[in-house]
Amino acid sequence: MVPDRIGVGKIVSTHGVRGEVKVEPWTDFPARFRPGTRMFLQQEEETRLVTITAARSQGRHIILKLAEINDCEEAGALRGAILKVDQGEVEPLPEGHYYIFQLVGSRVYTTGGEFLGTLTEVLTTGANDVYVVLGTGEKEILIPALKEVVRKIDLDRKEITVALPPGLLD
Repeated sequence: MVPDRIGVGKIVSTHGVRGEVKVEPWTDFPARFRPGTRMFLQQEEETRLVTITAARSQGRHIILKLAEINDCEEAGALRGAILKVDQGEVEPLPEGHYYIFQLVGSRVYTTGGEFLGTLTEVLTTGANDVYVVLGTGEKEILIPALKEVVRKIDLDRKEITVALPPGLLD
């Protein structure tokens, strides 16, 4: 079985006539798109390894030249493809910070030990993230990802302990 890979960008269009692609980065670490880097290119069910030979920023996008793509037509066929890396290749985060893929699937408990459900999604909002927890009876619980609410995250055990604000479950 192939280990799960993490999407780090999406090809949104071509750039120029030499086969460059414009990428919408999905990472806070755009330096990961440096020349010599190998990534997995996933397009529908097909996945292949590609090598970045040149990279530069253009506004909020990154322009990449991939060794395996030689002209505008080939590049155009990649529109919508996702660039991925193995989970072990993600950039390390400071202590107390986590990637969403590390949290999804965690069991969520109250500080009193009550099982609330499984974290299924993290919503990124302007103020703070929100954990979407699927509880018993398919009921969704929205938990603000604030330090005073999220008390403990144990990645090894895939468990999150929260102190729910009064009235959250009402």
